[in-house]
Amino acid sequence: MSDNYSSAGYSGSTKSSSTRVQWSTRMAFILAAVGSAVGLGNIWKFPYITGEHGGGAFVLVYLGCILIIGIPVMMAEIALGRRGRHNPAQGIATLVREAGAHPFWKIIGVMALLCGFMILMFYTVVAGWAFAYVPKAASGSFVGENGDAIGSMFGGMLADPIALTIWMTVVLGLTMGIVLRGLHGGLEKAINLLMPGLLILLLILVGYAMTSGHFMEGVSFLFKADFSKMTGTGFLVALGHAFFTLSLASGAIMTYGSYLPENVSIGKTTMIIAIMDTVVALAAGLAIFPLVFANGLEPGAGPGLIFVTLPIAFGQMPFGSTFGTLFFLLLAVAALTSAISMLEPTISWLTEKFKMTRFKACMLAGSLLWLGGLGVVASLNIGSEWTLFGKTFFDMLDYLTSSWLMPLGGLLMAIFSGWILKKTVMLDELGLSSTIMHKLWLFTMRYITPLAIIIVFLNVLGIISF
Repeated sequence: MSDNYSSAGYSGSTKSSSTRVQWSTRMAFILAAVGSAVGLGNIWKFPYITGEHGGGAFVLVYLGCILIIGIPVMMAEIALGRRGRHNPAQGIATLVREAGAHPFWKIIGVMALLCGFMILMFYTVVAGWAFAYVPKAASGSFVGENGDAIGSMFGGMLADPIALTIWMTVVLGLTMGIVLRGLHGGLEKAINLLMPGLLILLLILVGYAMTSGHFMEGVSFLFKADFSKMTGTGFLVALGHAFFTLSLASGAIMTYGSYLPENVSIGKTTMIIAIMDTVVALAAGLAIFPLVFANGLEPGAGPGLIFVTLPIAFGQMPFGSTFGTLFFLLLAVAALTSAISMLEPTISWLTEKFKMTRFKACMLAGSLLWLGGLGVVASLNIGSEWTLFGKTFFDMLDYLTSSWLMPLGGLLMAIFSGWILKKTVMLDELGLSSTIMHKLWLFTMRYITPLAIIIVFLNVLGIISF
């Protein structure tokens, strides 16, 4: 993509007059948004938090939260992006001026940019773990190894700053290379290749899990609801994960929305994205839990489920090296699609605010991210004792983004779109088929979503607990 954008093609004096490149098709946007949402959260985090919180009951609560909270918030974020037709910071500033609102509300866009950039600092490091495990699985490193050996392998990787830096650099380099080529030449082409590939790999793994002899045990664990196993904490974790898994309040969805053509229905498109994202999460569970049960492993093993527990299973099963390679390749692809979406808002901001070329913007952002990544790498080994408020640099970035910036950004976005903007603005952008649907969305954004996010936020602060 060149630095000169084609016409956005919308009309009406109330909308931003910015010219802006657009997705070539609605499906291109859907695949990109799903790629943003489908990352380590779906394939790494969802299975282990499901295992920790009892399975089916947790899944049911999670699905309810996606429907009641995740979808309305995503609709709002896409609509805000398309209405502003800029990067998050400038787009929200445009909407604040349009609404005649207090300049305070500009903070929504600034927080989104900051949040996505901070997440990417540690995300490239974690994504590097997935990339590092692809050659390990392919070379048969897991074959015949017990839990202690696999655990030592993972621990040894985390203790090696040079290896972590190399893999982090690989992930960042691939991400920069794709984003550098712009919307059509980079993002669309990469997503059109990566997302179908991800889905095919996932289907292959689900198919293999069906032959494990424990597939129905995995199905039962995922979908048989036993609420006696659910705690108040489980409800809050499900709510938080439903909000975060859709990649909300980090600038990615708002930026992607700013490239969306006017004639695309935001409501219908959001439903498709949410369904595809949820299907991928559930399919990951169907691929993972039968293998866990077939090998007598623990589904509630925590974060180590993917990097410690599953390699044990791959090392014991027939064709384990092949399917282990496919799995970690799947994880790497999912991580890359999310990394791309988190870098684009910063690049968009630098090119629009400071009139940089995409090359200069990518070099600047990439250099800063690489330096931040070095800090994350060091916090896992040589600098693990350097802490602030008892948290390493890695832990602090994760804590600030997931526990503060994202929920607070989501709360402000809900209030801004539900209370501050004129009703006609969101009605125009959302294009809902009936006034009843719009009233339902407005009620959700004004009351249900803020209340739910406030509950999560108060829990983070320790003011309330369940």
